[in-house]
Amino acid sequence: MIARLPRVRSLSYAAAFFALVAGMLGAGVSRAHAAGPACNVQYLVQSDWQQGFSVGINLTNLGPAINGWTLQFTFTGGQTVDNGWSGTWSQSGPNVSVRDAGWNAQLATNQTINIGFNGGEHPPGSNPTPTNFTLNGQSCNHPPPAVAITSPAAGASFTAPATVSLAAVVSAAPGSAVTQVAYFDGTTLIGTATTSPYSVTWQNVGAGDHNITAVATDSTGATGASPPVGIHVAASPSVLASVTTLSLQVGGTATFNVSLSSAPSSSVTVNVARTSGDTAVTVQSGAALTFTSANFATPQAVTLASATNGSPTGTAVVTASATGFVSATVNVTETPPLGMHAQRFLDLYQKIKDTRNGYFSPQGIPYHSVETLIVEAPDYGHETTSEAFSYWLWLEATFGRVTKNWTPFNDAWTTMERFIIPSHADQPTNNFYNPSSPASFAPELDLPSQYPSPLDTSVQAGQDPIATELQQTYGTQDVYGMHWLLDVDNRYGFGHCGDGTTRPAFINTFQRGPQESVWETVPQPSCETFTFGAGAAGVATVVSLALALRTPLAAPNQAHGAQR
Repeated sequence: MIARLPRVRSLSYAAAFFALVAGMLGAGVSRAHAAGPACNVQYLVQSDWQQGFSVGINLTNLGPAINGWTLQFTFTGGQTVDNGWSGTWSQSGPNVSVRDAGWNAQLATNQTINIGFNGGEHPPGSNPTPTNFTLNGQSCNHPPPAVAITSPAAGASFTAPATVSLAAVVSAAPGSAVTQVAYFDGTTLIGTATTSPYSVTWQNVGAGDHNITAVATDSTGATGASPPVGIHVAASPSVLASVTTLSLQVGGTATFNVSLSSAPSSSVTVNVARTSGDTAVTVQSGAALTFTSANFATPQAVTLASATNGSPTGTAVVTASATGFVSATVNVTETPPLGMHAQRFLDLYQKIKDTRNGYFSPQGIPYHSVETLIVEAPDYGHETTSEAFSYWLWLEATFGRVTKNWTPFNDAWTTMERFIIPSHADQPTNNFYNPSSPASFAPELDLPSQYPSPLDTSVQAGQDPIATELQQTYGTQDVYGMHWLLDVDNRYGFGHCGDGTTRPAFINTFQRGPQESVWETVPQPSCETFTFGAGAAGVATVVSLALALRTPLAAPNQAHGAQR
């Protein structure tokens, strides 16, 4: 079974923050200063199944170093602690106390440890979040600042080159003040602001889909990230080239195609010429191409030639330009005469990279396949997988080895990091991961009606032998690795964390039955906001058989929730 991302139960100030977002944007953000708290507690509900729940607690010591600690809090909804880990847990009435386990008794200043427990709900469905945490008798309750982007709106559309105004509303926890808000496009910093409404003007935004996140920092150094906001920037009328890179043998020729992205109002001439680089590269045919409203989308061929003039191999840039249209460029790499196998590889490479063949999305993401229906766990080819990205990186590495042009490989790596390696916002509770207990077992059942499948904590899941090494190597508990499955074009309509618009969107599947097949898997968003599925159990949306047959997705079918 596939574990779902934990759901954060934030501390009490967050409720007031979202009320602020809804109706008090003009009220400003408190900047009162007070004595710092003894600790910072993040209380995260990792799963909740009506009768019970599982919680991870991120405990950070903000005071002097400690040798021996006790964390205390009070339930307000009749909950009970059934069993806990990484500490000695006890409960008296609503009051809960957890003492260090000995091996984790020493806490340096700013050191964070992870503890947790499984609890029961009495009555079922009652699970309010505790707020009154104390560490060795001193008050904690200092969550990171809460931040939400107010501009632009999720799903907003612009035209490249766009100017996008960014703004956010932020609330710092009592005892601290907001010091900075930084905006990111994926993992790329856009800009920072230090005063409300924390405005940043983002200029010359390129065409494509952008996921914007705001990260707020308070005076204690605590940071909080906003839910991402997805926007779409449409391309200006453009000249389209079928490839961005082209291998050209010395003394040989190579061909690519040119078309227009939209119909011109009158006849347009596209001029193709070498604009920089080796003068041995020339346009043999197709230097002037005429397009009209009738044939603007029909590709026309351009043939390049490389003269045999005794000079070493080089590179050149060929530009296709037209008045009123954004130009297209092709980076040409000259190569020595190739052997049969290398030439066959380049022929295949050019077919895969030819935009007419549909192997890549408009954002440059490789599809799992060009087929509509494939009978494996990804139910349609225009999802993508970590395997597809791995193949693409191999493809570009081989191209670099053959041509000595490594730019496409570097571009592929950048695309991988942007779209399919989760950022911190996509794995916010990974610091609660326990390598000694890496997963909870739930049986796979034959029918959707048998879900949610109950967790069975008596089954041992083994240990993760490399988690500590990875954390030490990368200096973070966030996993630097590709997610398995992306809905490249947001066909299911989940978007990012329920926004319904962001693409690509991280998705996953849970599987029924003994074998992996599209007929027995059900897709769900990787960030579970409990919008889809049956009731508070959340999860699965549409039976994938219906999706595989391309049933319209105007509304999700009723499906039973599943514990993942």
